[in-house]
Formats: sequence, structure tokens, C-alpha cells
Amino acid sequence: MSKVELRGVTKKFGRTTAISSLDLCVEKSEFLSLVGPSGCGKTTTLRLIAGFIRPDSGKVLIGNKDMNRVSVKNRDVGIVFQNYALFPNMTASENVAFGMKARKAEQGTITTRVTELLEMVGLSAKATSFPNELSGGQQQRIALARALAIEPRVLLLDEPLSALDAKVRNTLRFEIKRIQQESGITTIYVTHDQEEALAISDRVALMNSGRIEQIGTPGQIYSRPSTLFSANFVGVNNLIKGDYKGNEIFRWAGGTVSAACSCGLKPGRCWLSIRPEKIKIEKTEESQSNSVSGVCRGKIFLGPLVRLAVESYGEMFLVDLLNENLQEISTGKRMDLYFAPENTLLIREE
Repeated sequence: MSKVELRGVTKKFGRTTAISSLDLCVEKSEFLSLVGPSGCGKTTTLRLIAGFIRPDSGKVLIGNKDMNRVSVKNRDVGIVFQNYALFPNMTASENVAFGMKARKAEQGTITTRVTELLEMVGLSAKATSFPNELSGGQQQRIALARALAIEPRVLLLDEPLSALDAKVRNTLRFEIKRIQQESGITTIYVTHDQEEALAISDRVALMNSGRIEQIGTPGQIYSRPSTLFSANFVGVNNLIKGDYKGNEIFRWAGGTVSAACSCGLKPGRCWLSIRPEKIKIEKTEESQSNSVSGVCRGKIFLGPLVRLAVESYGEMFLVDLLNENLQEISTGKRMDLYFAPENTLLIREE
């Protein structure tokens, strides 16, 4: 397993800069996800690491070795694509064995390794099945086993679950994370699905316009977004525009509230960030000192939760509550919202 680094990497396609002076370090055995909107540069970053394209400037290193002039086949990386790319005329076991045969491994070693990997991905019973006899989720697991068969130093996954239905995706998330933990392989995972990235990663690198907007653990990315883009992109958020007055005081159209101040934030225009699940409709003993009065404009059923849209002074607050005993809340009902200062975050205006 190897460390992966990008140092000052820039990649342009014509006049378009896909990656701009990118610095990234993925530690040995770490599971890091690159997440962001379409066109942000995450797949280009993965292709640079794989060797499909070369940087215009900067370095790509694997295990402290400069890879800029090293071919794809000599980088010792395993790659799993979105479309599986299985050989249709080969059985599941033959697909898994393909890379090892190409490297002229001994037959006994190949047989043992294929058996181990099919067991790891839970498809021992499908060893003799052809790809068209497997479901999409099963094909993706075979593709993962094939990538691991050559025992690569780094595993690269390019939106491997995007073509699958929601139930299968949720199941395979756990499988991919389990397999990565069992193998200990350094893994870089590209996805546009923020929920997926937060669910399975050790760290998440949020990309925007060819650069890393924020990098951190899933908890840090979700609870402490460092920029307005991060707060907007990751999860559902309430972002209220106003002014920071200093001393953790935030003023907006509806009045003044206490807020947790980002380190180094100076008085001036900024945004108050508060997640929907951190807002209550009843004042509790947990020091819900901030209150906002508004009118319920909508109510959406989300299974175990109900999401309310509460309008207050021209702003719409989204509130997520357990759906127990909420029948009495209806559109047009006036209500008070409560939230603690420690559950807020101030983000400077960009």
C-alpha cells in the first residue's frame, strides 16, 4: 500500500483549466473520496493518478516515486470504472484472473487468489457465471475483485455505483468499505454523491473549479464547512445572510441571534449556517437561546423525518423533525423555532 501525492498539479484542455495548482496527499491505507459537482475536476484528478493523462505542470507521486513519465501498466494501480468493463466472453472467475494471467502468475497462485477474492466479495457461487448472467451490483463486485487481484498499491474507483439503483448502492457502499478495510489498500474514490462520500470515507476532498475547496473527515466537512460553497454543496443547510457584529452576535432581517464565530472572522457581511436537524420547535433545557418566529409554508414526509419549510422575514428555514405527533402542524400555522448558538456557524461572504 502506498501514499499518493499531487504537488502543484495543473492540467489544461485547450483554453480550459481542469485542474489548477492542485496539492493533495492521500496517506497509506487511507480511503479518500473526491466529491464535487460535474466539471469540478475530480475525474481528471483520478485520470492523472492512473496515468491516462499527464499533468502540464507539477508532479504525481505514488510511494514517493515521480509517476509523470511512468505508463499506466507500470504504476501498479487497480481501477474500477462506472461501466464495469467486464469481458463478456469470460466467466466471473476468468475476469478476476485476467490481470494475473497477463502478468504470468503461476496457475496455483491464480486459482487461490481468485477463490479468496470471490469469497471476499460474496460471489463464490457465481464463479462460472458470465457477466450477462449477473446483476449490476454483482458485476460491479466482480470488477472490484478483478482490480484487487493484481494486489495493486493503490485502488482507484470512478463513480462505480452511479449506474445502480438506490437500494443496491446503499448495500455496496458497506461492501466497498469492508473490502477496503480488510485489504488495507490506499483508495481514492470519485463520486458526485455527497452522501456516498460521507458514508464510506476516512477523509473527503470537496472539489470546485479544479481546486480543493475543503478537505477533512466526513464530520468536519458536514459540521464545519469552511466556505459558502462547502456549506451549500454538502447536505441540506439553512444559510441566512446578515452581518457579524462581533462578540458572536449576528444580525439579520429578523433581528439578532447568538452564533458560533468562525476563527478569525471579522465584523462584516456574512452568512449564518444551521442544519435543519439542529432546529427545534419547542424550547428545551439544552439552552436553545435563539428563537425565530415564522409561518409554516410546507411539510414533506421523509420516512422517519418530516421536513418543514418555515418562512420568517423573507427567509425560508428548513426544519427536520421526527415524524411522531406532528399531525397538528399544518401549512399556515405560526410557530417559533429554537436553536443553540453552538449549533450555528458563521461563514464570511465570498
